[in-house]
Amino acid sequence: MRFVVSALFLFVLFSHTDAYDPLDPNGNVTIKWDIVSWTPDGYVAVVTMNNFQMYRHIMSPGWTLGWTWAKKEVIWSMNGAQTTEQGDCSKFKGNVPHCCKKTPTVVDLLPGVPYNQQFTNCCKGGVLPAWGQDPQAAVSAFQVSVGLAGTSNKTVKLPKNFTLLGPGPGYTCGPAKVVPSTTFLTPDRRRKTQALMTWNVTCTYSQFLARKNPNCCVSFSSFYNETITPCPTCSCGCQNKNNCVKGNSKVLKMKGLNTPRKDNAPLLQCTHHMCPVRVHWHVKLNYKDYWRVKVSITNFNYRMNYTVWSLVVQHPNLNNVTQVFSFDYKPLVPYESINDTGMFYGMKFYNDLLMEAGPFGNVQSEVLLRKDKDTFTFKQGWAFPRKVYFNGDECMLPTPDTYPFLPNSAHQRLFSILTSIAAMLSFLLLTLW
Repeated sequence: MRFVVSALFLFVLFSHTDAYDPLDPNGNVTIKWDIVSWTPDGYVAVVTMNNFQMYRHIMSPGWTLGWTWAKKEVIWSMNGAQTTEQGDCSKFKGNVPHCCKKTPTVVDLLPGVPYNQQFTNCCKGGVLPAWGQDPQAAVSAFQVSVGLAGTSNKTVKLPKNFTLLGPGPGYTCGPAKVVPSTTFLTPDRRRKTQALMTWNVTCTYSQFLARKNPNCCVSFSSFYNETITPCPTCSCGCQNKNNCVKGNSKVLKMKGLNTPRKDNAPLLQCTHHMCPVRVHWHVKLNYKDYWRVKVSITNFNYRMNYTVWSLVVQHPNLNNVTQVFSFDYKPLVPYESINDTGMFYGMKFYNDLLMEAGPFGNVQSEVLLRKDKDTFTFKQGWAFPRKVYFNGDECMLPTPDTYPFLPNSAHQRLFSILTSIAAMLSFLLLTLW
């Protein structure tokens, strides 16, 4: 009995903590249903999906939303989205519903569909950027007409067993809960209307549920040590080792190589780490009051490009970022007293697209940071990040004993002289330029 209680306690504990992200404790995807009108046999609802996560996107091929009807409801019509299957509607004569399945599966429409099929904030192929990066684009919506349902607040039964794929597994959705009705402003903003009934569904993400291995890894290097610390071997698992492609393979010249597959199976370049993405952190220069880092992101997947990407780094000196040269940057402060985390992402129309593996499959930027004289040091790996996330998933870091180490005292004097010379040359070059 004691064993059963202990096992139950651990299950409950881990089921709650797996979906908790300490760098984004309030992040979630909220799905809101607003009934805007009643029909003879049901209602018309606007379904809005908000990605309230700070740095986790839903990428192509986009979100997939599912649920189970509480009664024998059908979907008469939809705008801005569609179900993937119609189901058995043979009992209907004349007017046939859009979907008769007990468990409908809904996907967003693609850009460019006819106007009579569109709805506000629809038709983006299911791509949903993170709220922290692009709040205006972090919303998707569609309209659905439901039949054989309740026709009043007392007779409507809330759907249950909600599921969200974004685009793969990882999200867990809670039950639908009735909340105060949403209010709307008329176009002239002089009158408020409100939904006839509203309920919310909250979905949270767990990397543990999404995949058993990381999806990215981190390597380190520095100007004060010739050693390059690579990603750990098989950082992302080596299950794709037999299907990878060498950099000089003739396969790379085949047509359709970069076409994504329906099952999203990757085609990776052969590496010792076998990760789709590698982040490299290089400590580049040391000045009197500043130090400079170069951050590079490389894509090793020939079938995936990242139209919207983000990189989250945790480091104590991110409280003093002076300039980020080629990325956009935003501090993340989930706890007001701690400012050690920041999000890097691409500049629009410049490097916001991380291309598939190949000569153009990388983006990079330098970061200038002001030293805090009370904490700054190059000793014991202090200059390297504590955590790194790419597109919301935590990356595998090398073990601390492999970090590039600071030379001994004899070399430190030479190191200081070389650092001073490098700083002087940089200053002269900037002056002449």
